[in-house]
Amino acid sequence: MNNIHFPVYILLLLLATAVIIPLVGKDSFPKIKRMMMTVLPVTWVISLVTLMKVYREGSFIYNFGNWSEKIGVQFVIDEFSALMGLFILTMAFFIILYSLKDIEHEIESDQFSGYYTLVFILLFSMLGITFTNDLFNMYVFMEILSLTSCSIISIKRKKDNYMASFRYLVLNTIGSLSVLLGIALLYMVTGHLNITEAARNIAEIWRIYPSNILVAVGFMLTGMGIKAAVFPLHIWLPDAHSSAPTPSSALLSGVVVKVYIFTVIKILFKLMGINIVKSLGVPAYITYFAAVGMIMGSVFAIGQKDIKRMLAYSSVAQIGYIFLGLGLATKQGLSAALFHVISHALMKSALFLSAGAIIYKKGKRDIRDLDGIGYEMPITMVVFTIAAFGMIGIPGINGFMSKIYLSFAVLEAEKPVYLAIILASSFLNAIYYLPIIISAFLKEGKDRKNVMKMDDLPKRMIIPMVCIALGCIIIGFYPQLIMDLVEKAVPTFFMGN
Repeated sequence: MNNIHFPVYILLLLLATAVIIPLVGKDSFPKIKRMMMTVLPVTWVISLVTLMKVYREGSFIYNFGNWSEKIGVQFVIDEFSALMGLFILTMAFFIILYSLKDIEHEIESDQFSGYYTLVFILLFSMLGITFTNDLFNMYVFMEILSLTSCSIISIKRKKDNYMASFRYLVLNTIGSLSVLLGIALLYMVTGHLNITEAARNIAEIWRIYPSNILVAVGFMLTGMGIKAAVFPLHIWLPDAHSSAPTPSSALLSGVVVKVYIFTVIKILFKLMGINIVKSLGVPAYITYFAAVGMIMGSVFAIGQKDIKRMLAYSSVAQIGYIFLGLGLATKQGLSAALFHVISHALMKSALFLSAGAIIYKKGKRDIRDLDGIGYEMPITMVVFTIAAFGMIGIPGINGFMSKIYLSFAVLEAEKPVYLAIILASSFLNAIYYLPIIISAFLKEGKDRKNVMKMDDLPKRMIIPMVCIALGCIIIGFYPQLIMDLVEKAVPTFFMGN
């Protein structure tokens, strides 16, 4: 078996699973579970082997049907795409494992097969975006991702879900049209949709058609900004994440919005190149919006009473951290941003899954009703506390290392004002996370005395939460496990610049 085909095998396995699930039948959920729990580890192992091959032998190109890259579909499997592909599949495995039990109280039993069909198409599209080196196919995968994201929000038959998914659909359609117009403007002047081919002549084209390039980049960044929920283009996110089933919320916040960030990185650093990006003044604008998002996302989170809505606004602030690293337009800044992509995925998934466990067992969403919950569900609240401490930036958790790396990148770029914003955002994070932790462990429950007992939760829900929380701690103490991989991936964006 030629391992150069492995990325295609991953996509085909995911797509085939999505096709087979509805054929198995609505009444055969146990069979669907077994099939999914077989396919996901297999794709994960293939992805790991691909990553090892790339880090050992270098990147490789896969041209479908041996067509020329100028007219055919092309995947580029480099250190970045291989690492992020493994990251997507790792997070998906834990979230789907958790969902097998949680989803039973979120949606009707006749919707199970439809839901997991959508989830596997979602994974297929995310990996397609990550691997592709073609602007139009990137757009096609993005449209599939937008539609499936909308569907996993609206699958709950409630008015709030329909409204949230409709708002998501409208705003993401605007984002998609904006991206498509940007791609059309680029194709008009470069004559190529392949990112590598277009990048070869972009410097000369920039001198001849500066207006086209400026407008194209503006449209594409605006469209991606909507999809990635960058402040103030985030208005779809709080309703979508808070009303969706918990596994959907974890996927959306932990993984889906990150894929759009990968696309921004490709466009800015692979296609345009650092010199053109700086000439356009893009880094300055990105850092301004990122800084405002870091503060305002936390400010809005402070005012929330619904725990999932609070976590959704927290995501807006955390996306600001990632874009701050991108906006620095340095290797160290991009390394810090990618490290935080992985850190945030772990922390926010742990937070959403633990919040979902509380809703599953106690039916409580209001933060004011969580007094003493740490005694009733200690494992769940310990997971929540670890992830919340990471968000605040407590040493020993991966979120602390994210902020350290980002702070060093800011100082290296000689922009110390952003260090003050990082500190201010961390303080605001503490304002809305610490009261929940204090109420859970130090306050008396309203309807019962505080007597410690173990969580009465299915193992399929506890194991993924604990594994993700352990991941937060391990990376917190040994950040180089991830940073070494990230630092090998980042140079791929600065070649030829």
